[in-house]
Amino acid sequence: MRPETEAELAKMVAGLTGPVRIVGGGTRGVTGPGEVLHTDGLSGITLYKPGALTLVARAGTPLADIEAALAAENQQLAFEPADYRVLLGSTGEPTIGGVVAANISGPRRIQAGACRDFLLGVRFVDGRGQVIKNGGRVMKNVTGYDLVKLMAGSWGTLGVLTEVSLKVLPRPEAAVTLAVAVASADQAIKTLSQAMKLPFEVSGAAFDPEEGRAYLRVEGFEDSVAYRADRLRTALGGSGDVTESDLAWSSIRDVRGFADHGGDVWRVSTKPGDAAEIVARAGATKTLLDWGGGLIWALVPEGVDLRARLGAFDGHATLVRAAPETFDALGRFQPENALISSLTQGLRQKFDPRGMFNPGLMR
Repeated sequence: MRPETEAELAKMVAGLTGPVRIVGGGTRGVTGPGEVLHTDGLSGITLYKPGALTLVARAGTPLADIEAALAAENQQLAFEPADYRVLLGSTGEPTIGGVVAANISGPRRIQAGACRDFLLGVRFVDGRGQVIKNGGRVMKNVTGYDLVKLMAGSWGTLGVLTEVSLKVLPRPEAAVTLAVAVASADQAIKTLSQAMKLPFEVSGAAFDPEEGRAYLRVEGFEDSVAYRADRLRTALGGSGDVTESDLAWSSIRDVRGFADHGGDVWRVSTKPGDAAEIVARAGATKTLLDWGGGLIWALVPEGVDLRARLGAFDGHATLVRAAPETFDALGRFQPENALISSLTQGLRQKFDPRGMFNPGLMR
């Protein structure tokens, strides 16, 4: 099924007799029912007002098309959406609907916010085939119940996105990345935390254990960046050797360093202060820290239950890359406690009472 209009999609959903797997660009490796509902036919930028910093696009619009249109006006999606095709070995083209559905947010999240924070409005088709609109197309018209943020990160389990409205921002004029030599994850977290507490607007804070370097990015107007980077370098002078780096933040964002290594890939979200302990518990063959330590990427042998290794902690572990049987056994997402599960099931009953959308994806 590949509808080309919202009305056609609504009719298809209303007539479903069995569950479907919702696919945008097909880059995330989501498994599920054999019947596939493709959204890439719902494509195109329908409104772009650079002066108002707003863009509206149909859900199946390739992310590359949106980024190209924004670049032509020296603007960007500030939440820095990742592209995991290299990590997952997948093909296809990432779509803006897929980005929103998974709330994909890159290194700049620590300063700018997540994808959901830039959503102004959504249109989607619920499990009954009804078209629902929430939010607005411009910032001043965002009113009503906040279904916008509810849809971000729902992975297509509540409805099929047809259109999203986004706030965009100017592209930085300049950027400088500082690399600080550190001896351990604990020292790295202390360095990253120290830098983020300083008034220099750090927009990237990552740690690569293999390199033994904590990375800090400063962006903005050229003169401001030069000043802030120099002050940050001075402030961190006691933390280790501080040098400028040509690090490509897209490699951190897309976790490319894991691509050529076999094993399962997990994404652990936690408090930065707990990151060093989580890394120690994980016993991973390879790790990478982003978001100042709040996001941990871990590579472990195939079939290892990382959640069991970690035990109880303040956060959640998501399985990102694994064999189908591992996904079946462990599930992609952290199991919900009883209270959250009851809320989740109540929402699904409201939005998808027949259980048609991506069943089993979020257990």
